[in-house]
Amino acid sequence: MVQQRQAHVVVLPYPAQGHINPLLQFAKRLASKGVKATVATTHYTAASIAAPNITVETISDGFDEGGIAQTNNDVRLFLSSFKTNGSRTLSHLLRNHHHTATPVTCIVYDSFFPWALDVAKHHGVCAAAFFTNSAAVCSVFCRIHHGLIRVPVDQQDLPLRVPGLPPLERDALPSFVRFPESYPAYMAMKLSQFSNVNQAHWIFVNTFQHLEAEVLKELTKLFPAKMIGPMVPSGYLDGRIKGDKGYGASLWKPLNEECNNWLEAKEPKSVVYISFGSMVSLTAEQMEEVAWGLKESGVSFLWVLRESEHGKLPSGYRDLVKDRGLIVTWCNQLELLAHQATGCFVTHCGWNSTLESLSLGVPVVCLPQWADQLPDAKFLEDVWEVGVWPKEDEKGVVRKQEFVKALKDVMEGERSQEIRRNAIKWKKLAREAVDEGGTSDMHIDQFVNYLKNVDKNGSLKVY
Repeated sequence: MVQQRQAHVVVLPYPAQGHINPLLQFAKRLASKGVKATVATTHYTAASIAAPNITVETISDGFDEGGIAQTNNDVRLFLSSFKTNGSRTLSHLLRNHHHTATPVTCIVYDSFFPWALDVAKHHGVCAAAFFTNSAAVCSVFCRIHHGLIRVPVDQQDLPLRVPGLPPLERDALPSFVRFPESYPAYMAMKLSQFSNVNQAHWIFVNTFQHLEAEVLKELTKLFPAKMIGPMVPSGYLDGRIKGDKGYGASLWKPLNEECNNWLEAKEPKSVVYISFGSMVSLTAEQMEEVAWGLKESGVSFLWVLRESEHGKLPSGYRDLVKDRGLIVTWCNQLELLAHQATGCFVTHCGWNSTLESLSLGVPVVCLPQWADQLPDAKFLEDVWEVGVWPKEDEKGVVRKQEFVKALKDVMEGERSQEIRRNAIKWKKLAREAVDEGGTSDMHIDQFVNYLKNVDKNGSLKVY
């Protein structure tokens, strides 16, 4: 009997923490179902990735010593270089595997890299696009790309009405849509995701059916998206991947012991956890409002603040709050959200943080800063009803009084019980989606079965 070769997927993430994590998690899901999974990433990020049953190989973005930082954060230059050098080195990786026992069956590529589809075609392997943001955000940019809606130019164009989404006022628009002239390179990158997506054999979105049901009814009329999320480590959801308690990729060193020891001394649901992710920087004015708001609120808080941001804290602030507040440079967010002492998450509303808070049932206070965080905050407050989004003033700053009110609403106000009930509901639905027989799990199983058939007969038909 001829033994069928193992399906082999190369997973290609954009080299930033918020993109590496969900794609690496998807690789782990595939590996747990018998697929060989290789993560192809840049020289700069490869050393930060280590996960059981996952192979890591390097490709080049043209800036091997430091990635986009070497370009002075010139997004257009970085993406152009990545397309040139990434196509060449990804092709080399595929050729290297061609005559092995497990040649590559499929490339799962971050949707920021539409050129990866061309590489896959050239080598005769199938390709799957992976969107790391919400289905709602996909729907907005896809419709703009196809000319189905237009970017609002004045107040008369608002609210922006997108099928399946609530009406979006100006403050809930992605910043690339709200201020397109300010972010031309980012806007071009977001739109380019849809330049050839309908040629991909599979299209994945890191969300789940119940979470964005109305959005998905309309989005799937544009392209055949498959929901496979939330891409959160299995240990916090279904538990079917043994020992899977972290993503396996960190560009920073966590301070787990210090954080956990501090939390253990706190009452259940009493601590406010604050983090604005790996890239967001608050203005000094906003930082001050948050800092004084935390002090005035009287809550216990654990604030993860990058070292580069510490200079924005008010003078002497650490000493003023040392009895109730712990400020650290990094911690394992999943462990913090899962801890019984955590009662609220003050978040920038990045999509990964949004999915983590929903998956772990933690209510939120939304402080979105830019990009897709703004519509995420809109959904967290108005659609999923798991938190409060305090409003900015005319200068674009959430003032201390608004922030304190939001904290009290989530932690102890009349709305807090309803918010907590909703958070528990979404936690349950998130787990059901990825557990055996759930909607996301079924989509992943369909993909795995497809890969086995491709490996068996070489067919590259769209599923």
